[in-house]
Amino acid sequence: AQIISPNYRPQMATVRHKVMPEAEADTSRKGEIIRESFDERLQDKRIKFLDFIKEAISTVNLSEADIIVSGGRGLGEGKNFALIEELAECLGAAVGSSRASVDAGWIPYSHQVGQTGRTVCPKIYIACGISGQIQHLVGMQSSKTIIAINKDPEAPIFKVANYSIVGDLFKIIPLLIKKLKRG
Repeated sequence: AQIISPNYRPQMATVRHKVMPEAEADTSRKGEIIRESFDERLQDKRIKFLDFIKEAISTVNLSEADIIVSGGRGLGEGKNFALIEELAECLGAAVGSSRASVDAGWIPYSHQVGQTGRTVCPKIYIACGISGQIQHLVGMQSSKTIIAINKDPEAPIFKVANYSIVGDLFKIIPLLIKKLKRG
């Protein structure tokens, strides 16, 4: 990216973790650290630190998972996430979700993948009952292999999927679990 803003300071750009594949190391490149001093008299004294609220500890680390099985609105209700959790357990995968599932209260926010959740880049991403709205796609489209299960053959998720399964996830996932458990 090239950012040109000659008339304004400071200048900065940010990129979310795992939005793009990790760059190869290039040891021929060199850089220089420039230390800037800060005049504390310029600090805004109207800002007052009140408190630090620590986020609840979660065992979910979607950003580092090799395999993620995510569930969406197509699950119909929260109790059906047990199916996603069982498939994830068979695969040694993390459980992810769409925003719709989190908003419905079916699963905690720490599992949310997408623009307002986590950006992930696993080796395998399995989307179950996720339509594939752009807000979700930006959080997972860099995954190495995307497998989508959805009953709607026109679901946007199929445009980014490497493997598409059009059908009822309540029939397909139990079959996958059965096969995986048999070995």
